[in-house]
Amino acid sequence: MAISKDKKNTLVADLTELLSSAKTTVYARYQGLTVAELQELRKAAREAGVKIKVVKNRLVKVAMGQIAVYKDTDTTGLTGQLLYAVSDNDEVAPAKVLANFAKTHTALELVGGFSDLGNTLSNEDVNALAAMPSKNELIAQVVAQLLSPVTDSISGLSGGLSGIISGLEAHAN
Repeated sequence: MAISKDKKNTLVADLTELLSSAKTTVYARYQGLTVAELQELRKAAREAGVKIKVVKNRLVKVAMGQIAVYKDTDTTGLTGQLLYAVSDNDEVAPAKVLANFAKTHTALELVGGFSDLGNTLSNEDVNALAAMPSKNELIAQVVAQLLSPVTDSISGLSGGLSGIISGLEAHAN
């Protein structure tokens, strides 16, 4: 069914706004997924703060052409039936969501992506992103590293104090 020109213009405007604020955009082939599986993917994406869009590649190319960062980006990989996962607050989330879903649904095939700087990401780049810890996990690791000297000091002091108390108790008896 053909889309009217007004609807196309609206879709391009929405895509332009979405891609302008995106930290990372990852795209994948979804041919062979059922409607129920796509709904499951959308739910998982929503929980991770990722938006899933299924639109014509030509409309994505037009939207990218309207964004200065993406004007020179290579779009030759945008062929076939693709879905786009976009996040405006986490660089890793789109790759993680699609990669985790692809582990249990082999019909979903990661193809590539775009960074917020307009760089094209290969399939290997997207898989490497998916293997990285999320933003919250990285923050937790940094906090744990910063707190480890404090924790070690408290452990050392409590161990020394228990030794002194044991010695005093032994001397009192």
